[in-house]
Amino acid sequence: MATHTGTISTTPAVQSVPRRASLQQQQRRWGLIFISPWIIGFFLFTAFPMAASFYFSFTNFTIGQPIVWVGLDNWKTLFSDPLTIQALQVTFRFGLLALPVSIIFPLLMAALLNSKYLIGKPFFRLLFYMPYIVPAISGIFIWQAFLNGDSGWLNRILRTLGISDPPSWIQNPAYINTALVLIGLWGVGNAMLTMMAGMQGVPTELYEAARVDGAGPATQFRRITLPMISPVIFYNIVLTAIGLMQYFTIPYVLSTNARSDPSTNFINLLLFRTAFEYHNMGYASSMAWLIFALGLAITIGLFALARRWVYYASGD
Repeated sequence: MATHTGTISTTPAVQSVPRRASLQQQQRRWGLIFISPWIIGFFLFTAFPMAASFYFSFTNFTIGQPIVWVGLDNWKTLFSDPLTIQALQVTFRFGLLALPVSIIFPLLMAALLNSKYLIGKPFFRLLFYMPYIVPAISGIFIWQAFLNGDSGWLNRILRTLGISDPPSWIQNPAYINTALVLIGLWGVGNAMLTMMAGMQGVPTELYEAARVDGAGPATQFRRITLPMISPVIFYNIVLTAIGLMQYFTIPYVLSTNARSDPSTNFINLLLFRTAFEYHNMGYASSMAWLIFALGLAITIGLFALARRWVYYASGD
């Protein structure tokens, strides 16, 4: 009987199998792709300009002139320049007046709009919030006309009430801070909204227990509402303090010359004029880093003090 003597190969054919990345690697890749516009924008428009301005703060960089390294000369001039010191005084003096008003006024508005006794609350909420979305320049021009010493509506009202010689709010340095605070109240709708949202999140059983114990509305507001919304109040204080260090638009529109109008010579306005009117970019960069350092120090101080009065329901 014939037998088959051929060999049969027992080695399977080798096939190239494409390697696939794991699900976690795919998610990481797509996550980087989606956030890459933000990362690129951050480095191009935030990180790089900050690093460049820090370098320029040690130079005499002036537009159209060669850059020369001057070391700490700009910083020494910064702490001895009377115009810079005066601008810091104007900024902090205004901040001491504007910060309490910018917190207390929206807090009272939020309490009013959160009251169950007020009729038409949705209408008033919309009415008080709408100025916040009005363009800043348009709002400033409206207030400039309203506070005009001769023909402004505020002085007309005061004359009607019997005040024969009302002040010139914008032109008189003694009243300019009051006028700026009034203009700032135009945009407290956002702070009012966040505080009102915090009030609506307070558990109602706390108020019911307080009423059973005989606590009145004022006691309930002081003992329950304020502690429970203290994180929201603290949030608005931090944002307002940082905003005051960047206070620019309103005094820029109202003021024409920092040297002839020192009452509105805020530090951020002086920074703008030093850089873009006097073209002293090196000195302006050192001024910008001074503002950043002061804002950071104020923020750290606020967080340190917050441990004494801010209450977090989920924390200590």
